Order: sequence, then C-alpha cells, then structure tokens
Amino acid sequence: MSKPQTQRPKPPPSGRTNLASCIVATIFLIFVVIVTLIVYFTVFKPKEPKISVSSVQLPSFSILNSTVNFTFSQYVAVRNPNRAAFRHYDSTLQLLYSGNQVGFMFIPAGKIEPGQTQYMAATFAVNSFPVSDPNLPGAVQGLMGSPQFGDGLSGFRGGGGGGPTMEIESKLQMAGRVRVMHFFTHHAEANSGCRVAIAVSDGSVLGFHC
Repeated sequence: MSKPQTQRPKPPPSGRTNLASCIVATIFLIFVVIVTLIVYFTVFKPKEPKISVSSVQLPSFSILNSTVNFTFSQYVAVRNPNRAAFRHYDSTLQLLYSGNQVGFMFIPAGKIEPGQTQYMAATFAVNSFPVSDPNLPGAVQGLMGSPQFGDGLSGFRGGGGGGPTMEIESKLQMAGRVRVMHFFTHHAEANSGCRVAIAVSDGSVLGFHC
C-alpha cells in the first residue's frame, strides 16, 4: 500500500516580500529623520554667539592743535552657547570717529569650544586725526555727534564729568560657522558696537554704551 504524498507549501511570491521590506525600510528612515529633526531643533539648535565688552581704556592720549593721538584698548568676552564648536573667520575691530575709520586691529581666525567663553584683549595705536575744536561754541555737541545724547553721557557705563568731550565708536564683527551633529552647518555671526565718551582734556574714558 502506497503512502499518500504530502504537498509542500508554495513559497510566497518574491515581489510581495520585496515590497514589504521596502515599506518597513521607508518607515524606519522616516522615523530616524523625525527623531533627528526633533533632537536638532530642541537640543542642538544653533544659536548666535554673544559678545560682551567689559572695559574700554585709552592708555595714552594727547591732543595738539585740535589733532588727537591715542592708544585704544578694549576687553571683550565672546561666549559660544552652542553644543558644537564655533569656528570664526578672520575679523577686524574697527574704530570710527564721525563715521570715518581712524583705526583697526586684525583678529585671526580661531575656534571657541562648545559652551565656553573666550576672553580677548585688543590694544592698538590710533593714527593722529583732526577733531572739532573743543574751545569753539557748540563743539561739545559736534564732538559727541548726535544731539540726542544731551550731555553725551546718557546711557553710558561709567561716570560723567565736566569739560569738552568727544565720542568714538568701536565695531567688532565675528562671522563663522557651527557644525551640528556632523551633518548640519549653520552660519553664525556675533556683533558688537560701542560708543565711547572721552574727556578731551586728559583722554579719560567717561563711559561707554554697547
């Protein structure tokens, strides 16, 4: 007596298997992308670095025939709030009087580690340049620039003082990039602009406002 023959189950079509694998892979990739974006915008979202000016000094100052000559010093702190390093390009610290550049200092490219603060001190000699005659009527207003300042010291850090004053402006711009999670590159830029009130009589810094 012969044994009954058993039939083997037919394998499923290969096309359905490939389709199911593609669907699973697509869902997984979408899930990874969503998680990556959530982490990027909540934890690693790039932020702009912050520049704070702690001190402004004029170590040397002289005035002769309405022409001034001095040495300018500025102390700043640059904080990187990101979870990735901030790599900044070559920058300059500019010094302006009446809208015209009277001095500058080159700042080489560098890197500020995540969550760290880098302290910088810039000191450079400023070439002689003419200013308004402080002995002429209305010269104080002319030296200070905009008349909206009143005595020229409103809003400035530091104390006031009598006598003619002049105002200079310092501008620092640091541009660079922050690379987050080794994939996203974000352009970052930090700016600082300060108005500095100076006593013409002795070059003392009466105050500054940034």
